[in-house]
Amino acid sequence: MAAASAPRGRTSFQRRSGPGPRPAALPGTRPALRRGQLLLSSGLPSLDCVLGGGVAVGTLLLIEEDKYGLYSNLLFKYFLAEGVVCGHDLFVASAKEHPDNILKELPAPLLDETRGKELGDEAAAAQSEDFQDSMKIAWRYQNLPKVETSPTTFTKFGHYYDVSKRMSPELFQSIKWHSFYPHEELSSQPKMKACNMNGVYARLLQSLQRIISQGGFDGSDPQKKTRNVLRIGIQSLGSLVWGDDVCCTDSPEDIHSLTKFLYVLRGLLRKSLSACIITVPAHLIQNKAIMERVTNLSDVVVGLESFIGSERETNPLYKDYHGLVHVHQIPRLNSLMCDVSDTKDLAFRLKRKLFTIERLHLPPDLSDTVSRASKQDLAGSAKLLSSGCGAMAMGKKHLDF
Repeated sequence: MAAASAPRGRTSFQRRSGPGPRPAALPGTRPALRRGQLLLSSGLPSLDCVLGGGVAVGTLLLIEEDKYGLYSNLLFKYFLAEGVVCGHDLFVASAKEHPDNILKELPAPLLDETRGKELGDEAAAAQSEDFQDSMKIAWRYQNLPKVETSPTTFTKFGHYYDVSKRMSPELFQSIKWHSFYPHEELSSQPKMKACNMNGVYARLLQSLQRIISQGGFDGSDPQKKTRNVLRIGIQSLGSLVWGDDVCCTDSPEDIHSLTKFLYVLRGLLRKSLSACIITVPAHLIQNKAIMERVTNLSDVVVGLESFIGSERETNPLYKDYHGLVHVHQIPRLNSLMCDVSDTKDLAFRLKRKLFTIERLHLPPDLSDTVSRASKQDLAGSAKLLSSGCGAMAMGKKHLDF
């Protein structure tokens, strides 16, 4: 029997055609090194370093407001200002002040060397302070990784901003932005209340869903036009100005209204090219169970503890800082462990032009001029920080010294 033989030099294996050219990278984003997740900057490079590189697309960043809401408002504006510089679409929702006024108060970016020289003296002063601190602090602090705080390098991912200046209106001409102001929405639409949810929350979800669908941000629905990223900012969610009573009583009327809103919102974020930042007055929510549910329904939770009005404001131990930063939760995206920086003790301070997050340096030895009360405060602070944000994120009870 004659066997059919293939032509000489030819095999049955064929080379597959490639998937085609790679899609163009979205502006203002970069892939995570270890998780394969698309990241965007929070507008504060030091916060990006703490969060493991940035804010992942499709996630929710929750900021627990400080007592007077001063510094949390800065982080909120940094997130929106970064979207303007990167050309992202914006959605701003607020019940305290009109979104138009928020956009007018965004800090000015430092984009070129000319503007970067404006902070030359301040950066040099910061470097001299770091050098003096390195001569004073214990050797064990020097081995910890540093958090990027000074504008030494300018990269395409993440920018620096001058809080003493306002962003020019010309930068808003190239972006699309949407606003949600409850007082205007209530006057133009009839009242509605569905699924035991606050009517204002329901209208906010409808507006978000409409913009995500019509703007081409829905990841499950392929669009022919060029894709972009939608940055969502919601200010003081859960406060009384939103019509929610979780901050007024321990047993609110709509006890599940806020948690249902976050549950639906995170579902919208997961299937869209968007990222959201929300500020919540956690110190006013009396029912701790509600705050625990809010934390579990968020991807990243960062709390700000301001020294204003407290004993630490006049304590010489904290003279270089304006408050503490507590990282309560870091997401585990495409991995079994969260990608978090090794820095555990964090503090923030507002300089003349920059808001920075730095590693907290407490003096290793107390001089005779420090009072006994300050010594007790230092011991209590060390005990608190050892079981604080770093221990919660890494699952350890003590610092690794």
